[in-house]
Amino acid sequence: MLLMGFVTVGLMSAQTRRLEFDVATLKAEAPLQPGESYSANLGTIRNGKVTLTNVTLSDCIKFAYGLVSDAQVFGPDWIKSRDVRYEIVGQAPPDTPQDQILIMLQKLLAERLMLVLRHEQRELPFLALTVAKDGPRLAPAKEEGDAPRLGAGGIIHPRMPMSVLATLLSRFERQTVINLTGLNGSFAVNLQWTPEAIRSRVPDGGGPGLVNGEQFDPNGPSLYTAIQEQLGLRLESRRGPVDVLVVERAEKVPTEN
Repeated sequence: MLLMGFVTVGLMSAQTRRLEFDVATLKAEAPLQPGESYSANLGTIRNGKVTLTNVTLSDCIKFAYGLVSDAQVFGPDWIKSRDVRYEIVGQAPPDTPQDQILIMLQKLLAERLMLVLRHEQRELPFLALTVAKDGPRLAPAKEEGDAPRLGAGGIIHPRMPMSVLATLLSRFERQTVINLTGLNGSFAVNLQWTPEAIRSRVPDGGGPGLVNGEQFDPNGPSLYTAIQEQLGLRLESRRGPVDVLVVERAEKVPTEN
């Protein structure tokens, strides 16, 4: 379902070895103080620049190898701990294709954190993102549109591939969501629902409530209902072989930049 090759440092091709950032830094974030919160950038690429901030090693691996869920990364407990976080910035020429930038990121992780991975397939539960019986209800991608909103309860974006939608749903549902729609290209996505955690916060007097200063409808549709009614897609619970990556070796402290 997710095609990946066997991954170790020693198996990098000669072409892969030549792919590297013009400038790159990978450093450990400062330890959190008691009660301290933080925001994370789980991976962005703009004009040849890749940025990840306040990310665990598991987050780095997911972004670099195109995985959608923490459940697809196995290894020692610390790779998913918020106590061990990194900041990564890498700059390549602005016209560098995204797949090449991700290879550069894979190489950076191998060099600075001594990361060695192996590929396996494991029998795991997952959610399959599929097309509903009556077909998709997705609008064509727009050059401009509503300001993107990507958070629990709302995914609004003028240009979004289904693979990215599956990744976002994985994060919000904390389950592996695999794109099996067969839909290529990007679409205008407007998906709004009431998360179950919010639904339980109904005010004593009824009516809308506030979360982080925003109103929500406790009687709004669930994600499963909204995704079918608004996008013509479905989330189906399945179990089967899922591609995963297993950390064979990694250092917590990066080598010097």
